[in-house]
Amino acid sequence: MALVDIWKSSPEQLKGKTVQQILSFAGNGTLRDGNETSEEFRTYLAHVTSSTLAEHASFCLNNKFTDSGLALQDVVNQIGKRLGFAIEYGRYRGVRNEVGFDGIWKSKSGESILVEVKTTDAYRLSLDTTANYRKKLIKAGELQEEHSSILYVLGRSDTGDLEAQVRGSRHAWDIRLIKLDALLRLLSVKEELDDVETFDKIRAILRPKEYTLVDEIVDLVFTATQDAVSDDVEEEDATIDSRPNPQPKGKKFTTANFRAPCVERLQKHLGETLVKQSAATFSTPDDSLGVLVPISREYHDRSKGTNYWFGYHRKQHEALAQYDKALIAFACGTEEQIVLIPREELNGWLDFFNTTTGEDKHYWHIHLVHVEKTWILETKQEFEHIDVTKYFLK
Repeated sequence: MALVDIWKSSPEQLKGKTVQQILSFAGNGTLRDGNETSEEFRTYLAHVTSSTLAEHASFCLNNKFTDSGLALQDVVNQIGKRLGFAIEYGRYRGVRNEVGFDGIWKSKSGESILVEVKTTDAYRLSLDTTANYRKKLIKAGELQEEHSSILYVLGRSDTGDLEAQVRGSRHAWDIRLIKLDALLRLLSVKEELDDVETFDKIRAILRPKEYTLVDEIVDLVFTATQDAVSDDVEEEDATIDSRPNPQPKGKKFTTANFRAPCVERLQKHLGETLVKQSAATFSTPDDSLGVLVPISREYHDRSKGTNYWFGYHRKQHEALAQYDKALIAFACGTEEQIVLIPREELNGWLDFFNTTTGEDKHYWHIHLVHVEKTWILETKQEFEHIDVTKYFLK
């Protein structure tokens, strides 16, 4: 049984296991270029949570074992994928006539980053060697000189000497350094946001740039903070003036304690792992399916039954367009009540809903009403309401 199949069918077998122990379940337990162990391990990494990636990275750094550096290389490349880059895995070990890089991360804007993972400060970085890798790839047509750079991901905490080495080299304008814990924090920030434009700004941080003018950094901090602060509010603020007062039941309603069990239920229903991409968006590891999970508490109205209110944002709608198949899982008060509507279907109804448009936001007011066994999408007065009972997840 492949490692990922064990993870899907019997996750308790792998729970609490170190990355060294995890590798023993994959192939012959030894990482080699192109072998079964490598394929299984990389597939497994694509399915686990970002917190598990962080645990594996920490173990690789703090415990020397066979292939620890190679396992860390795969973990770092998976972090790059979670940040939104298209990943090309490099070689574990250099061979004659092959360019020896750890990974190439490509953004949708056409920028490419040659990634090198360093776990120790025992030796000075060979900047010329890495720069020559980049030159060879440019010559081979795999990279463009004006749209490519080098990123060193460093496991050590004290980087002062390395920073000085880069600043004093002739490659200073092509190279950037980032500590692994900072890269993981960057991923954590991305997973708490829901703005595609902010994701582009996050990725741009990893490319060499002259920061005499710091406006872009300030802009990123501002937009990220605004997005994070509004996450718990914006999903429920649609038509806030016209909705009835909520009737809270049970534990305090928060997005954190509500969305997680919804995603667990969706995974069982779809038979797929859903990897967190942003605050409310998840996707399968191969990015063939995207799922948005907006949530609402219950609002009771004697004349209309139980109501649920959502703000469906244009940026969320556009983000789902990148997937071959996309679903919106409207979670209504509990993970036991999910109305799962294909994006294509909802797209044909958007003109029927009220909207809120501001300087930096645009969203549709999605109002679901539950009466006995029927689920209705309420529309503007000039349109008939839409029966979506068939989309209710039983």
